[in-house]
Amino acid sequence: MSEKGSGPVSVLMVAIGGYGYHYLKTLLEEVKPSRGRLAGVVDPMAERSLLWPVVNNLGVPACLSMEEFYRDGRQADLAVISSPIHWHVPQSLVALAHGSSVLCDKPLGATIQEAQELVQTRDRAGRWVMIGYQWSYSSAIQALKRDLLAGLFGRPRRLSTLCCWPRDASYYGRNDWAGRLRDRATGRWVLDSPANNAMAHFLHNLFFVLGPELHLSERPQSVQAEMYRAYPIETCDTAACRVITESGAELLFYASHATERAIEPRFRFEFDDAIITFGEDKGGIVAVGRKQQHKSYGVPDDTPQFHKLLVAIDRVKAEGSIVCGPEAAQSQTLCVNGMHDSVAAIAPFPAFFVRRQGAPERRFVTGLDDVLLRCYRDGTLPDEACVPWAVAGRTVSLAGYQHYPGGTS
Repeated sequence: MSEKGSGPVSVLMVAIGGYGYHYLKTLLEEVKPSRGRLAGVVDPMAERSLLWPVVNNLGVPACLSMEEFYRDGRQADLAVISSPIHWHVPQSLVALAHGSSVLCDKPLGATIQEAQELVQTRDRAGRWVMIGYQWSYSSAIQALKRDLLAGLFGRPRRLSTLCCWPRDASYYGRNDWAGRLRDRATGRWVLDSPANNAMAHFLHNLFFVLGPELHLSERPQSVQAEMYRAYPIETCDTAACRVITESGAELLFYASHATERAIEPRFRFEFDDAIITFGEDKGGIVAVGRKQQHKSYGVPDDTPQFHKLLVAIDRVKAEGSIVCGPEAAQSQTLCVNGMHDSVAAIAPFPAFFVRRQGAPERRFVTGLDDVLLRCYRDGTLPDEACVPWAVAGRTVSLAGYQHYPGGTS
């Protein structure tokens, strides 16, 4: 392995199709060979990647498993893990056990006990772990968080976020774990849903901006959720929840893959002395104080999405704090576990409200986008808004919650 300052960082890429393709592309095209090099790939279907010809020409090991890569004494300074959710923690543990630090993509994993095991293994290994929530690495969110930590806007009252990204049936047919509670082959929890996959960024961001330090997140104390499905899946394609944090702030999260129209990510953060918004108009993050003074922070996505890889490569060479590690990311994991415990079952939308169109088929719920927008504006859950299909979940205490399934409440 490279010593600090003594050569390029060796990088093991775990999964190079799908999202992992973009990590690998960034490494090959944006990282100078003197800064970082590809040490190998782990992917049982590596030859299907669009970058396989490049990898093959480089002559680096292409392995079926993490164990195979490390078996013959191979090493890597950094393992970048963008495999399916239920492999995130198991593969991170293998990497740590063999001396690699880890950049694991979001979410951290499926369960809070996995998060705890990851922290313990990291500490024993003397390495570090970053979780790839790209907004947390953005200049805009980092600047906003510094001002929140400085108390510039007073105490947080209510933070709300909304995102609706319609998906068709191919989204759930693209692999064998999409929309599943557990992986069929291994039995591991997946808990795939908008809250634990496509929109996990925005749920995590609610906790991250309120963290007591730059590298930490606020922790949820209780959660009440509503979870629905229009598609024939095990989990939900639509979710809403209310979280009360340890500091007493109220967080509201709304997300769906089953709306008729898309609603791009937006948030509204209400503090004692200001309201901070993003996505409600064409601007970036803007704080408006009581006296109508404005402060702008820019757009989170102005920082390139895979800047997190560059940060991780540089972290191998230099000491410094971790931007978003397991301690920060596990608030989202804990919240998702509580959301599933909150509902007696995922509620199917009544067939009367579900429309189908196109091929591959896209399903959407009539009026769902308007319902979620209204709830976002009013600070309510669908059941509280008296929506006819809504089913209220129970409030779940997350104090002392150590294990999913089944908490202490």
